[in-house]
Amino acid sequence: MENLDTSSPINRLLDIMSRLRNPQGGCPWDLEQDFSTIAPHTIEEAYEVADAISEGDMDDLKDELGDLMFQVVFYAQMAKEQGDFDFNGVIDAISDKMIRRHPHVFGTTDIGSAEAQTLAWEETKAQERALKAKKRAKPPSALDGVANGLPALTRAVKLQKRAARVGFDWPDINPVFDKIDEEMAELKDEINKGGSKQRIAEEYGDLLFVLANLGRHLDLEPETILRQANQKFTGRFQAVESLLADRGKEPSDSTLEEMDDLWNRVKNAK
Repeated sequence: MENLDTSSPINRLLDIMSRLRNPQGGCPWDLEQDFSTIAPHTIEEAYEVADAISEGDMDDLKDELGDLMFQVVFYAQMAKEQGDFDFNGVIDAISDKMIRRHPHVFGTTDIGSAEAQTLAWEETKAQERALKAKKRAKPPSALDGVANGLPALTRAVKLQKRAARVGFDWPDINPVFDKIDEEMAELKDEINKGGSKQRIAEEYGDLLFVLANLGRHLDLEPETILRQANQKFTGRFQAVESLLADRGKEPSDSTLEEMDDLWNRVKNAK
């Protein structure tokens, strides 16, 4: 077997990926993959990066960033095999984009604050979206470029932010609370009158969407906040399980009242 290219760390990784995808002696699993089958792994790896950051584990973060980098290398190798682009093309594209979006750093434009930079960034992105829409022969929309594959809560907030930039937004937080009350009432009404599962799901979706909007108006990221709530629930429930184990019991042979009492003990102990 030929030695790997060790002229640089990235060349070594690219060579590893090339070997894995080589029909002569490569890895059968890697050879079977395509863009659509790798995409779910990319999403999973991105979440594992976020988990490592939330845990403050730098060794784990280094490993997870490597896994995420490998996803990019995997896509680039498959695109190279199809004659579309290669890894260097990916690097050139993002380098050109960053230079284009930071004229105050790489050009002569004067941008004096982070807020002004955000506005300039969004203007540049809007121009890029307009060009993409033109290539597709499709009228541009303020909502273009909000990826369908984002987590639903994150996508909801991004859609709301895009709409807000063109003036489609409440002026303050009070109407948001009114809308929550309205959507909650509609959900309850649909349930009470025995509405179809589809209609109940639609009303529930409307409620979730406006709750995401509340987070936006509070300058909170719903996806992050819900992840933290999940972690809090996990910690408290596992503490309840531990207390039950001290009594020689499990949740399945305990009453709701007993578990609720232990839950309150755990909650109040924090």
